[in-house]
Amino acid sequence: MSILETRHQLWPDEAACASSAAALAQRPGIHLAFIELRGPLGAGKTTFVRHLLHALGVTGRVKSPTYAVMEPYELPGRTPSHKAWHFDFYRFNDPQEWEDAGFRDVFASPGLKLAEWPDKAAGLLPVADLQIAIEPQQGEQRSAEITAHTALGRSLL
Repeated sequence: MSILETRHQLWPDEAACASSAAALAQRPGIHLAFIELRGPLGAGKTTFVRHLLHALGVTGRVKSPTYAVMEPYELPGRTPSHKAWHFDFYRFNDPQEWEDAGFRDVFASPGLKLAEWPDKAAGLLPVADLQIAIEPQQGEQRSAEITAHTALGRSLL
């Protein structure tokens, strides 16, 4: 997987994470991106996804799809309407589950795809446009390394 560009951000608190997600939500093409989120348990992957989806207009609860593996969302205010899918592959063990759940079709369709624990589905996922690696620092502080792997990813930086 080639790296086109990498940027580093420091989020001193959750408000900074929310601000970063809101800025990403304003970028043209976000509704078509595939974004991998990496980091240890409790790093803030789901928190970032929640802020991003809310910034894109999703209302209501954005929950971790840890047990369901995938949660779909409508992105309002777009014509035509776009979808977003939030994946959490933490408990993903069987490649056959990929086929049975219809994930191949989801990834082939237009829409925003956000995947936590993508390494658990290695070999099944397409190349991510962006990879966001979140690392806890001291207290609430997080560092985020955001890497573009495609032209779309680079335009989202």
